[in-house]
This record gives sequence, structure tokens and C-alpha cells, in this order.
Amino acid sequence: MIKFIVRRLVAAVLTLLVVSVIVFLAVRVAGDPRNYLLPETATPEQYELLGQRLGLDQPLVVQYGKYLSQVLVGDFGTSLSHRRPTMDVIADRVPATVFLAVVAFALAAVVGFGMGVLSAVRRGSRLDKAMQVTALTGQAIPSFWLGIIMIFFFSVHLKWFPPSGMREPTSFVLPSIALAWFFIAANLRLMRSSMLDVLDTEYIKLARAKGLSNRSIIWKHAVRNALLPPLTFAGVTLGSLVTGSLVIETVFAWPGLGKLAIDAVFAADYALLQGVVLVFTVMYMIASLIVDVLYATLDPRVRLT
Repeated sequence: MIKFIVRRLVAAVLTLLVVSVIVFLAVRVAGDPRNYLLPETATPEQYELLGQRLGLDQPLVVQYGKYLSQVLVGDFGTSLSHRRPTMDVIADRVPATVFLAVVAFALAAVVGFGMGVLSAVRRGSRLDKAMQVTALTGQAIPSFWLGIIMIFFFSVHLKWFPPSGMREPTSFVLPSIALAWFFIAANLRLMRSSMLDVLDTEYIKLARAKGLSNRSIIWKHAVRNALLPPLTFAGVTLGSLVTGSLVIETVFAWPGLGKLAIDAVFAADYALLQGVVLVFTVMYMIASLIVDVLYATLDPRVRLT
């Protein structure tokens, strides 16, 4: 198990290095921050002077080398738009994004897995067909469109929930549902398919022949063995819920990392955007590592691959 974890950690470090290079080059396509920081009346001398102060007059290789050396000691630079250390700005937004992702993950797991089990057990019934339609529409509807419709219906007309921000206790309800909707549908389909495979196995038929109750067969035998494929997807789900929050946080004006990343793009804030993307990457890899370890614990064959 230790060797398995070490291999995953080495792969994670290499992934972070590659991501840092890609992000470093990609953010510079967004534009020159001097165009946002200087007024239109700025002289060429002021333009060049600011470029020297920001290090933009040096070759990209030199800029990346300085950036990487700073990151290795935990220094992500200063946010140009916030005039504060980048990590301080990110740290203020992490709790909101993590909270929204955890709530959406729990919702996707409980509702999706529960509906998948129910659909498989009631295979061929009207309930099963309704679940399949729900899964299909859930994966077809864009999350941003669903978010807008929910705001229009539940906030504007019914006034049940606040339309945006994080000021009220119920502010998380609409964005968490909109964020989890796709994964509820995906978990439903995956769990239903896995359950159907398990229910058709010989040991389930043997358990029925021995006279075990239907509840015992489903929850003690079928569900436990059907959870392995959905568990793999759960790791991707948790990472995707964190990194995929950009659109939802923008729609609901949720003060998290997703909205911060969008703001950094429009402000051409290199340091902030690079920091947010690296934090997103670390969160995604931590979630994947946790699931890899859990999966290897449940299925020892994974450790040998």
C-alpha cells in the first residue's frame, strides 16, 4: 500500500509541474496587465517602467524560473487587482468553494445512488422509466441554464431562496442543487447499471434460493458489491465539483474560487489566476488520491497494476 501511495504522490508532483508550465504560458494569452493598471494617457516610459517592475521585460524562461522558485517556498506573488498577497486572497475564498462542493457532493451521492438502487430494484416499472428520463435530462441540461431557471422560479417568483451571494443561511441551496444536478444523473445511471450486473450474478441467485430477505440481499450483498464502479466516479465527481464551480459561482455570484478565477481573467491578474488554477489542481489531485487509496483498500488487485 505504501508503494502504491508513493507512486501516486510522484505522479501528482509531475502533474503539478506540467500544470504550472501550461498555466504560466496560458495566462499570458489573456493580455498584458499593464493595459489594465495604467490609464490610457500613460506614456511609453511609464509602460516600460511598470513592465520592468513586474518582470515582464524578461524572457519567458527567466520569468517561469522566478515564478517556480517562489512557488516552491509558498510565495505566489501579489495580486495586481487586489493589491494583496495572492495566497491571502485565495485563502479567503477557499471555504466558500469547499463548502459548496461538499454539499453538492453529498447531494449527488445520496440522491444519485439512492435513485440508482431504486431504479435497478424496480427494473422495467414506470418508476424505473421515470428515473431513466430523469437521468437523461439531468445530463443534457446545462448547469448554467438550470441555475438561471432556478433563480427565476424559486427566487424571483416564489421568493423561497436568495438569488445570489452568501449572505443568508439558505443561500447555498440553489447553487448546490445546480452544481450537483449533472452528477446526480450520472450517479443514478452508473449505480443502476452496476446494480443490474450484480443482481444477475449467481451468488445473488443463491442468496435468494437460501431464503434471505429481499432487503438483506439488496443492501448487504448487492449494494456493497455494486459500489466499486460508482466509487471510482465519486473521486472524479468531488474533484470536478471543486474545479467545475466556475460557471455556477458566476451565475449565483457565489464568493468562491470559481468567481475569483473569472475575475482574475478579466483583470489579467497573472499571479492570482496562476494561484487559483494550481489550488484547483491540488484539490482535484487530493480527491483523486483519496479515492485511489479507498479503491485499492476495497480491491487489492488495484495495488498491483
